Amino acid sequence: MKPSNHLNKVIYLVILLLSLKAPTAMATEEPTYEVIRKSENFEIRQYQNQLIAEVTVEGSMSEASSKGFKLVADFIFGNNQKQAKQSEKIAMTAPVVMEEQSAKIAMTAPVVVEQKVSEADKRQWVFYFIMPSSYRMDTLPKPNNPQIQIKEVPAKKMAVIRFSGLVDDEKLTSRTEELNAWIKTQNITPNGAPQLARYNPPWILPWWRRNEVMIPVQ
Repeated sequence: MKPSNHLNKVIYLVILLLSLKAPTAMATEEPTYEVIRKSENFEIRQYQNQLIAEVTVEGSMSEASSKGFKLVADFIFGNNQKQAKQSEKIAMTAPVVMEEQSAKIAMTAPVVVEQKVSEADKRQWVFYFIMPSSYRMDTLPKPNNPQIQIKEVPAKKMAVIRFSGLVDDEKLTSRTEELNAWIKTQNITPNGAPQLARYNPPWILPWWRRNEVMIPVQ
């Protein structure tokens, strides 16, 4: 066996072991919610108030996801200020949400990327992390980067479709269409733009990844 082939197999085995362990070993906090209605991969959930850290970025969905993650991760990993100019590391939560919005869709305060279309037709996204439930607005460290905005999101009801795999624009569009079709069968009304929520770190193999498209409903 050639050394390069042996190295490739070792790398593959390490990635496989990380993927096998990560879903059970990581104790990542997720927002609590009540399931109001469920059908196969679809749910209607009631979420309580959330505290989020968000940033607006430009680019494709992939570019915006990378830029947004780096900026908000920088804040929670210590680029912040609490008291006496001391920083504090904030625990990572799941999901990370991307929300896409055109200028024609009215948006309420929204893991998270929100897309807007500017005059130059550049894609703009709002990307956010949900802060751990132990924090309140007055106890959360303040970001040093003015691009990071801290917001309180009121309680909301969300229609959700859950799926696995990697996500690109085509899959996001397809799953959003499926969710909208299901919403129509439930006699409920959409009340905002679709959001893409991703729950897993990048080393998790595609078929074990948990993704969701969520749409606010009345």
